[in-house]
Amino acid sequence: MGKQQTFSISELASEFDITTRSIRFYEEKDLLSPLRQGSNRVFSLSDRVKLRLILRGKRLGLTLEESRDIIDMYDPAHGNVEQLTKLINKFRDKRQQLEQQLHDLQTMIGDLHDAEQKSLQALAEAEPLRDRQSGQQ
Repeated sequence: MGKQQTFSISELASEFDITTRSIRFYEEKDLLSPLRQGSNRVFSLSDRVKLRLILRGKRLGLTLEESRDIIDMYDPAHGNVEQLTKLINKFRDKRQQLEQQLHDLQTMIGDLHDAEQKSLQALAEAEPLRDRQSGQQ
């Protein structure tokens, strides 16, 4: 059996284009569990996979706690059915939330457009009145 592949914090930071500080943060939150060789952190292939899942979850709008819950459900012996079901439900919830935010933004944009048009119309109506008033003085 071959030696298990390991990674330094710098290698992971470079691979995922994040800072070493971010990786230490995930370690402090008990999401990653590197071994120590002296003062150096040694990350396993499992830590690398977890980091990939954490970053993917972050991109998709999951909280660290949500990512932790999903990572902790990893159960390859049973096909990860429970984990995948929870993940699908999280994706659906996030998509529904984003669709509602999009609808709210579209409504706000419409309201801003209407308010701008009314303000421009009021300004156009006020200018002739202002011109007449300044001519009377």
